[in-house]
Amino acid sequence: MIDPSLALKLILSISLDSIFENIPLEKALNRVLAEDIVADRSFPPFDRVTMDGIAINFYEFESGKRDFEILGVQTAGDDPIKVNNYSGCVEVMTGAMLPEGFDTVIRYEDLEIRNRIAKVVSDKIKSGQNIHFKGSDAAIGHVLVEKNTQINAGIMAVAATIGKENLLVKSNPKIIILATGDELVEVNQTPKDYQIRASNTWAIRSILKKEGFEAEMRLLKDEPKILEREISEMLQNFDVLILSGGVSMGKKDYLPEILTSLGVKNHFHKIAQKPGKPMWFGCTEKNIIFALPGNPVSSFLCTAHYVLPWLQNHIGLKLEIFQKVMLDSEENNPFDITFFKQAKLKNESGNLLVKSLPNNGSGDFINLSKSDGFIVLPPKKEGRYLKGEIVEFLKIS
Repeated sequence: MIDPSLALKLILSISLDSIFENIPLEKALNRVLAEDIVADRSFPPFDRVTMDGIAINFYEFESGKRDFEILGVQTAGDDPIKVNNYSGCVEVMTGAMLPEGFDTVIRYEDLEIRNRIAKVVSDKIKSGQNIHFKGSDAAIGHVLVEKNTQINAGIMAVAATIGKENLLVKSNPKIIILATGDELVEVNQTPKDYQIRASNTWAIRSILKKEGFEAEMRLLKDEPKILEREISEMLQNFDVLILSGGVSMGKKDYLPEILTSLGVKNHFHKIAQKPGKPMWFGCTEKNIIFALPGNPVSSFLCTAHYVLPWLQNHIGLKLEIFQKVMLDSEENNPFDITFFKQAKLKNESGNLLVKSLPNNGSGDFINLSKSDGFIVLPPKKEGRYLKGEIVEFLKIS
């Protein structure tokens, strides 16, 4: 068996060739940039008014002037007006270009306006106030967003602002999720007493989809010839195969033998952890294969701990797999392998506390809907982790 940390390190060391594609901006959310987004002009592109009020030349105010004749109105989107008398003022609206010759904006709340005269009623006026100056955010040619960044709503806005109708992004790998087992039926079928509806594929796909990865799903019976034929075809058509079930020690756990017969290199089979111990991992020159245990919690955990980090690493995302938390109660690991316990988080006075949830083993998927993730408990003498200890936590999507 391989240690969980070594298994993750090995998985992340295996790579496939990166492919890039140009996609429309409307389809770019959650994808990963393969290019820098660069300012096509200064930001903001002009001295922008940030408050409704009047624009003045601060020298006039500093010299004691408090009554300013209104010479015109400048609104957002209008061509800038020009005046010859800088001892007056111009009414300006939020978002408008600051008229030439003026350097300070006084909000309406600090004014009294009568007969086209704006009287300043506050002495707390500072030169340059309420103006977002040209180029203060970024100069032309400045890198606004670096490549290898996952595109969120803010980045979508930046791309739109500089007129990027298309973006160069990392191509996501083609993924298929295959569940195997004679006991499994489709979601829309009524299972017999000895059957269950396939749920692992839906859980795995949901974890991946939340992070921007799409995947197809298949369901097959435990028939060696059919499995070999179908998996052979999948190796031709998909980059990443995520298999659920058929990797343990049962008489119908055919997948390790089938994968080897198809030329897949086995990097490890079995990890020193609970749940998820039977996991198998391998690759070809063109494929990555994760063969996960069929138990729901095991499958879920291995997807979060191994599959998703590989996918994120493949497209260049920075990995933050674990976070440090404080135990809210004593926890036990009675095993000589790493124990991942389903748990709930809470924030108390700025401290992130975690407490395990009672469960009925790796088949208890009901608790997954109540869980925030898994406490990571490596084996230790006496198996006791005391309340207040700092441990690692694997957060799930």
